[in-house]
Amino acid sequence: MLSRLMSGSSRSLEREYSCTVRLLDDSEYTCTIQRDAKGQYLFDLLCHHLNLLEKDYFGIRFVDPDKQRHWLEFTKSVVKQLRSQPPFTMCFRVKFYPADPAALREEITRYLVFLQIKRDLYHGRLLCKTSDAALLAAYILQAEIGDYDPGKHPEGYSSKFQFFPKHSEKLERKIAEIHRTELSGQTPATSELNFLRKAQTLETYGVDPHPCKDVSGNAAFLAFTPFGFVVLQGNKRVHFIKWNEVTKLKFEGKTFYLYVSQKEEKKIILTYFAPTPEACKHLWKCGIENQAFYNGRVAKEVMESSAKIKREPPEIHRAGMVPSRSCPSITHGPRLSSVPRTRRRAVHISIMEGLESLRDSAHSTPVRSSSHGDTFLPHVRSSRADSNERVAVIADEAYSPADSVLPTPVAEHSLELMLLSRQINGATCSIEEEKESEASTPTAADVEALGGELRALCQGHGRPEEEQVNKFVLSVLRLLLVTMGLLFVLLLLLIILTESDLDIAFFRDIRQTPEFEQFHYQYFCPLRRWFACKIHSVMSLFIDT
Repeated sequence: MLSRLMSGSSRSLEREYSCTVRLLDDSEYTCTIQRDAKGQYLFDLLCHHLNLLEKDYFGIRFVDPDKQRHWLEFTKSVVKQLRSQPPFTMCFRVKFYPADPAALREEITRYLVFLQIKRDLYHGRLLCKTSDAALLAAYILQAEIGDYDPGKHPEGYSSKFQFFPKHSEKLERKIAEIHRTELSGQTPATSELNFLRKAQTLETYGVDPHPCKDVSGNAAFLAFTPFGFVVLQGNKRVHFIKWNEVTKLKFEGKTFYLYVSQKEEKKIILTYFAPTPEACKHLWKCGIENQAFYNGRVAKEVMESSAKIKREPPEIHRAGMVPSRSCPSITHGPRLSSVPRTRRRAVHISIMEGLESLRDSAHSTPVRSSSHGDTFLPHVRSSRADSNERVAVIADEAYSPADSVLPTPVAEHSLELMLLSRQINGATCSIEEEKESEASTPTAADVEALGGELRALCQGHGRPEEEQVNKFVLSVLRLLLVTMGLLFVLLLLLIILTESDLDIAFFRDIRQTPEFEQFHYQYFCPLRRWFACKIHSVMSLFIDT
């Protein structure tokens, strides 16, 4: 009995795990979770700790033992997802960048998005021309050290801070000049808001690059933004596809497919190759989730839900900047974590080597987009016009969305398909067939003679036979309806059991199949999110009344 009690107590102790989540200001939040705790529980703990209500834009990211990044799924166990030894370490990050960050309801939300975009600027994910880079850095200075003070800020003070992966002395002087002459008097909240408004206009806003290669073997980065799908090569955006033009996302092993339908029924398939199957699956998951968030009603309903927030604005504790070139984050930020330890870490996530657009000569030669002719659907004809082919370049010229339009091969309607559809839908007969039908047509006398016989048959046997046929058809229809109803109920039951946490080998095997993963992320998750938004809206209306 004593050994049984001791083994039971040890098992209960093993069910508690320590989790450390690094926040956007590089501070850390530590908590303890149970073995079966879902991702939603940990996320709610964080949002309560941060006093955050507009939480649909954020997520928790982690790296598995194979060095593959993932977003924590809220409906699954945290322990089972991480597959690593405790203590667990994760990061709190912006997952869905708001299309208009200035329209966020609360200042605490805008501040967290500001911290995320500031990280993007430092790590080279947010590319911009020199003048925009100077203005963004000046906004950061104003938000975190306040107005220029000659006694506190000697000449060259802006060079003590690291805003970008690398920059020139000329850019540092420009940053100090803007901060000194144009931003005086702006509060931290105002500077952060102006920073967000400016960052939103950049074409790499919201980019989280996924490394891959195109069909020609050229290195590229795929990314999903609030406005669509983008492909980056170096510091150039070579493709931009709006969300409403993306018809399907698919992956097979290391291969990622993007099905695009543009104007005038032009259809293409873009094909890219990820480093590993796990990276390709992560890329596909991110694409499915971003498309569901931005291309559906989710983003709109999130904004509507945010508009209903009615509370006193939570207090934000901002801290001054730390002048250090080796520090990836410019500020310690508010001490949001209840754990009194803030650890600086060197981050080596330079996604794009260098920041050529920040140099004085930011002009660069456009690179033509690579051909994807080998990956198109059948009956697709490549219509490349080299003279009109252009790509967008991040440089000092004004950006035009038309510059990023892909040279699209035309998917012409096949003549064979048109003829086949005519035959299926009942096309007119040929002249020979019409002549044969005319020759076999009975005369008026024959019709009259046959009519009498038919009337006699109908009176004697027609009605009982019709009734029997009707009864048989009705019984068959009832049988089909009952069978379809039972199959639908069994399918729903199978989906519910598979999406549950039942640890049965049969359901585990189903969950690990690519088909189930695709159904889960492409259909089940958006539908569940839509129902949750609807229930939340109804409950809010009920509470208000």
